[in-house]
Amino acid sequence: MANRIVLNETSYFGAGAIQVIPAEVAGRNFTKAFVVTDKELVKFKVAQKVTTVLENAGIPFEIYDNVKPNPTIENVLTGVKQYAASKADFILAIGGGSSMDTAKAIGIVTNNPEFADVKSLEGVAATKNKSVPVIAVPTTAGTAAEVTINYVITDEAAVKKMVCVDPKDIPVLSIVDPEMMASMPKGLTAATGMDALTHAIEGYTTKGAWVMTDMFELKAIELIARHLATAVFEPNNLAAREGMGVAQYIAGMGFSNVGLGIVHSMAHCLGAVYDTPHGVANALLLPYVMEYNAPATGEKYREIARNMGVAKVDNMSQEEYRRAAVEAVVALSRKIGIPQKLVEIGAKEEDLPKLAEMAYRDVCTPGNPRETSVADILAIYRQAFK
Repeated sequence: MANRIVLNETSYFGAGAIQVIPAEVAGRNFTKAFVVTDKELVKFKVAQKVTTVLENAGIPFEIYDNVKPNPTIENVLTGVKQYAASKADFILAIGGGSSMDTAKAIGIVTNNPEFADVKSLEGVAATKNKSVPVIAVPTTAGTAAEVTINYVITDEAAVKKMVCVDPKDIPVLSIVDPEMMASMPKGLTAATGMDALTHAIEGYTTKGAWVMTDMFELKAIELIARHLATAVFEPNNLAAREGMGVAQYIAGMGFSNVGLGIVHSMAHCLGAVYDTPHGVANALLLPYVMEYNAPATGEKYREIARNMGVAKVDNMSQEEYRRAAVEAVVALSRKIGIPQKLVEIGAKEEDLPKLAEMAYRDVCTPGNPRETSVADILAIYRQAFK
């Protein structure tokens, strides 16, 4: 069996890293940027930090801010039309996963017009051409969309999230600058950080995991355990912000190549039906799914517990270190204010059977370490409900 690793071409890390953008743009002979972001980042002048760099370098740009927190097919289609009209030759995505996912979809559809319906991109699509070049500047530390081959678009008509997997969408350049993350509010920092932890734990335990991706995911777990609470409670602590920026990035390096599991399957459904922020959905569900998956994870929960900071794991029985790993995740989640039950985020008990059916069909389900069923997923939803 061959294990494949796909990573982006170039990334920069550290405070002030956005200042390298003009040199990279010039070196790649780009002439005009199509800036994909959202209205909140424009309103609070976060996107302006990057556009000012463009202005000072004399690089023309056009802003597209029609991006929803759970981006839709309409967001993509409108963006494709505006990109064509802009005469830009590269896309500059500024924001969290929503902006970066929208940018990826715009870039793929632009260069692969046979997929203009967007729906046909779900799963692993047979695209022929690489995306329009994308430079990604994340403003959150969670999704790792700047280094992954995945993007997620909501089909509002079908009430579902489409997970699209395509190595041709990966950004050519990523700028992970903690100064771009310092304005994240407490709740968003917490949710996106737990999203990164979910990526790391699912990427570490998924069926496709192997030694190289294990290396990435374990380091990500360690960094998140060390830095997330500080980033939440000390928003201007650039060391914690940078630690989280690196953690979520390397988690993405792993899961992008080996897949995820039913935490994501179940979270996608909450986002589609209730518009629940993805990080919140993942964070809430993670401990319940970890408990369910434990019998199929061998000794891996011992290493999760160790990297979460649990002491003396080598003296524990398998049952003890599995419980310790779950409890460490719950403790961090509670400390940073993550909701613990679905009822707290507006889920309805009568919807749970439908959600379970949807989750079972999700593209992430086959990667789950434990074979599952609609009935099992429904049982997890019920356990997490109230």
